[in-house]
Amino acid sequence: MRGAPPPRWVRVLPVALLVAVSCATLITPHARDLGFLLGAIPPLAVLSYGPLATAVLGTAVVVVLNVPATHLNRPGNTDLLTIVFVAALSVFVSFVRSRRDAQLDAERAVGEAVQRAVMPPLPERVGTVGCTGFYRAAQDGTLVGGDFFDVRDGPYGVRAVMGDVRGHGLSAVATVVSLLGAFREAVLDQPDLESVAARMDRRLAVDSAGVPNGELFATGVLLEFSADGPAVRVVACGHPAPVLLHGEHAREVTVAPGPPLGIGLIGVEPPKEVTVALGPGDRLFLASDGVWEARDEAGVFYPLPARLAALAGTASAAELPDLVWQDLVRLRYEVRDDVTMLVLAPGSQPARPRRSPRKSDASASPN
Repeated sequence: MRGAPPPRWVRVLPVALLVAVSCATLITPHARDLGFLLGAIPPLAVLSYGPLATAVLGTAVVVVLNVPATHLNRPGNTDLLTIVFVAALSVFVSFVRSRRDAQLDAERAVGEAVQRAVMPPLPERVGTVGCTGFYRAAQDGTLVGGDFFDVRDGPYGVRAVMGDVRGHGLSAVATVVSLLGAFREAVLDQPDLESVAARMDRRLAVDSAGVPNGELFATGVLLEFSADGPAVRVVACGHPAPVLLHGEHAREVTVAPGPPLGIGLIGVEPPKEVTVALGPGDRLFLASDGVWEARDEAGVFYPLPARLAALAGTASAAELPDLVWQDLVRLRYEVRDDVTMLVLAPGSQPARPRRSPRKSDASASPN
């Protein structure tokens, strides 16, 4: 995908070089030895300008070479033809680059549309629960990958899911779509989280049936916020447990670990639901393997609960995902998987709007 625009000095350089060489040669004939710099102007223009502006700068170079007052009006035929050829080639390269950039912009627009369709931006609140999500795909140039999350209100309360399918990048998108569809349907008609997990497991089993090497599986964690008291129910299917934030304290919730989705929960003992009491102001922080398994230079995993305890004291729920990402970058942890974070604040005040990660933030990857 197209990255950030070139720095301003790169855009100014071809024009500045043309003006500087022209002025120097107009002032003194001793500066004519600088004439060779004019040959660099058309290639430099390719970095920042389209074919029309590149052609104008190339023409200006040829004109300057033939103005007597610049003392550069005696180039050899071979030198002049070389400059003309370089200028023409630069125009062609600029045209190709412009077409490529237009195509990449179109592909990026499609990717953004796919992302919005697969995982629409979370509202600030779902029922009585404040929500903040953060997503960054591991595969460069993609906006969607193998991680997913969603929060839905239904007849049995507010339910949330976070998961990670096998693989990442565009190949995992179809599996993500199936799982999210199964979750959203199950939220409406399944009375408990174990049944929701079973519905998602069945969806993966059906999708992989009859497919060569169709080993579809996913880790996941499901939450349900009780409507009859300050508590949350949790079902873990091979996914890291949520971290409970209470003031400046953070601890990983103790869950009954179950097998990943897609390996056959139907007919075997389902994962066990755990109920966790919540106090005033408590928040739940969910993160994917991309965060939990980030490593420093010594190969030590990122200590998420400890870092959350250090960061959460003065931060709102809406600020926590950005702070954790900035912490990963600052401490130079290596991230090898999609980075997904979800903060759920039951009974909280509406969360402040959060910005999406800028491209410059994403490019500051600790990889």
